[in-house]
Amino acid sequence: MAHLLGAEALHLEYATRVVFDSVTLGIEEGDRIGIVGRNGDGKSSLLGMLAGTKEPDSGRVTVRGGTTIGVLSQADTLGDDVTIAEAVVGDTPEHEWAGDARVRDVIAGLLTDLPWDARIGSLSGGQRRRVSLAKLLAGDWDVIALDEPTNHLDVEAITWLAGHLKRRWAANSGALLVVTHDRWFLDEICTETWEVHDRIVEPFEGGYAAYILQRVERDRMAAATEAKRQNLARKELAWLRRGAPARTSKPKFRIDAANELIADVPEIRDAVSLQSLAVSRLGKDVVDLLDVGVAYPTDGGGSRRILSDVEWRIAPGERTGILGVNGAGKSTLLGLISGTVEPTEGRIKRGTTVKVKTLTQRLDELEQLWNDPVRVVISGLRTSYTMGAGSKAQDLTPGQLLERLGFSSAQLSTPVKDLSGGQQRRLQLLLVLLDQPNVLILDEPTNDMDTDMLAAIEDLLDSWSGTLLVVSHDRYFLERVTDQQYAILDGRLRHLPGGVDEYLRLRQLQHAAPAAGSRADAAAAPTGLDGAELRAAQKEVAALERRIQKLTDQVDKAKHALADHDQSDYAGLGDRMKKIGEQESEIEELELRWFELTEQLG
Repeated sequence: MAHLLGAEALHLEYATRVVFDSVTLGIEEGDRIGIVGRNGDGKSSLLGMLAGTKEPDSGRVTVRGGTTIGVLSQADTLGDDVTIAEAVVGDTPEHEWAGDARVRDVIAGLLTDLPWDARIGSLSGGQRRRVSLAKLLAGDWDVIALDEPTNHLDVEAITWLAGHLKRRWAANSGALLVVTHDRWFLDEICTETWEVHDRIVEPFEGGYAAYILQRVERDRMAAATEAKRQNLARKELAWLRRGAPARTSKPKFRIDAANELIADVPEIRDAVSLQSLAVSRLGKDVVDLLDVGVAYPTDGGGSRRILSDVEWRIAPGERTGILGVNGAGKSTLLGLISGTVEPTEGRIKRGTTVKVKTLTQRLDELEQLWNDPVRVVISGLRTSYTMGAGSKAQDLTPGQLLERLGFSSAQLSTPVKDLSGGQQRRLQLLLVLLDQPNVLILDEPTNDMDTDMLAAIEDLLDSWSGTLLVVSHDRYFLERVTDQQYAILDGRLRHLPGGVDEYLRLRQLQHAAPAAGSRADAAAAPTGLDGAELRAAQKEVAALERRIQKLTDQVDKAKHALADHDQSDYAGLGDRMKKIGEQESEIEELELRWFELTEQLG
């Protein structure tokens, strides 16, 4: 492979600390490199030095002659007065850019919902970010350097971006450098991972899953003193090996070594104990949405329907992820559950013991504490907080919880306003947890978090006993902390037995549907089945729907019946949970068959 660029003896320091000390690296054609590390350790600075947008204090970066480098920084460099078209393709004639397959792919993947002639100044921050990314990807580059490219992208767009980058260059050509906290994205596209820590850059072979294994081995062999960080990494590796076969089936690292490392790591969550405690805290009834609809008035005197026919009985201890495009109605759905939004149709039934708390995208809990040092904030909180259930239950002080969330003793004297965005987010989560809710809603909780802090938060949530509802574009986080996923599609709530992959398939079907035409026209369209096959498929679909509904009702009743069971009878509770799990597995299989048939029927 040909050499594209190299860094020799890079040194970078600020007034208070040295960031890099004599770092030497090389980038070859075909490299796909993910850069990870704690916030503040220098990931963006390293990317900037390699891409030529930041000068080191000493050392040098050399680039092979003729090599072109495209950079996406976190700064917004777009002018307000230009249109989207001018920003992305400049003054290139339409017949030229429209004939370029790469440019068409970029526009289709990132900008289909935006008017091509809209002014940049009229766009939101997230929309501007997408335009900046599209502008970069529309160009022809030998090396692309991306700093947090998945920020403000939804699951669909992140999946598209991963696919685009994988097929953008031929094998063993081009090079990619990416700084991101999105672990699914790292594992999907990267063949090498660089960890930035302690003034050095340490390379690892493979994507995120391979990096986790090698890091655990490194820490174990070196008898690292960072025991807590190592344990979190081992726990995350256990989840990667046990719960994500599609990810770990790739032969990127030694499977035998992975199995040996996690042999003594228990399941990430004690489901029976947490379910039992959730039932004892919540009772049988949590929040039931019964045939609920929501419509908002429009300026013209009419109304715009957001949600329709939502039927959802939320169970004690349920851990659910919610997917949907921006504007689909996710925030409205969360508002119905928390009580901040009232339905225009149907009704909502709440259990008498339910206490809902939401971690919003805003920093509401910190507004009154902006000038207070962290130690003053936690001094006014409850003295202890119980994490876990059964034999694993433990009482932690607010200070111990802060330590688990990555705060050092020195940071306790820092005013809230001077904390980093990620630190403020973690402090906000602590305040929410210490309020002792039994229904916790997390709305995009991963913003401003590095991969280690995300692992720490996931570890904390593993021992949280209550109902958990999560909205996140971070696929890894969503799959890691929830047991099932739902999506809002066309204003309706739909269970996803196939998880995020099924959601992406359904969205592809929506995109492929004709832009015009009635439902009747679609129903009358050819299905590829003859008359007998069509009637047989319709009959099977009807039978599947009846069976799915029957099993769903049985599962709901069984979950509510857990509240009446002797909470000290762990064996009995385990048997009931096992039966519920078997029924839920059958429902998933039936729904997958239903999905296949409905695709054939059109």
